[in-house]
Formats: sequence, C-alpha cells, structure tokens
Amino acid sequence: METSQSNEPCPTAPSPVGDAVCDLVTVPTRQGLEAVDILRRGDAVGPVLHDDGCGTLGFLVPAGTAAGWDVPGSTCTETNGRGLRLNPGPPVEGSDWLLPPGEADLATDPVVLRRALGEAARLIEAADNCR
Repeated sequence: METSQSNEPCPTAPSPVGDAVCDLVTVPTRQGLEAVDILRRGDAVGPVLHDDGCGTLGFLVPAGTAAGWDVPGSTCTETNGRGLRLNPGPPVEGSDWLLPPGEADLATDPVVLRRALGEAARLIEAADNCR
C-alpha cells in the first residue's frame, strides 16, 4: 500500500539567499525526461534541474522524502537549504532548470514521482527491447 505525502511547497530557509529546504531526487536524464512527460500529462510536477555534466535530472520533492526513498536507479538527498536556490537562474555551474521555479508547482509529490519513474523505466525497457 502506498501512502502519499502532501505536495507542500519547498519553503525557503530563513536566510537572505532563499535556499530551498526540499529534498532532491536525482535520476538519469533519459528516465527523468520520460517521467516529466508522464507527470505533465496529468499530475503536478515541481521544478526540475538538468545537470548536463552528470547526465541527470533532479526533481524537487518535499523535505523528509529522502528518509524513505528507495527507488532503484535514483537517489534522494536532503538539501537542508544548502546551496539550492529557488530562482530562475542556474543553481550551480553546469546545471540549468528544465522546469524553473515559478513555471512549475512548488514540489513534486514523491508518491506520484515514484509511479512516474516506474512507468518511465518500463517504457525505456520496452523501447530498448524492440531494437
């Protein structure tokens, strides 16, 4: 049985730089792009980072998600407001927003993201087996 966490916003830490206190789910770019397409068809999707150098996408999810995240092929890290800025500019060198803050919901529901990542993995596997 899956339980859903609330799709709460990523609040900003009490600092002048507006760092996010969300967790970040990181997946390979191909799977992440499929998941974004799936999420945009009906479910809400929050800001998504693209890291060109590492070939990954990062989904902002509510703080506390990392404690129970166990999706194979992905990682979920706590940001605790360390360096992740919710503004339209690139948060770190070599990365950029695929879905910037302000153009997306405030955070992606982790239960919905888990389902989308599973569906994306199945689609990729099916496509690769058709070659």
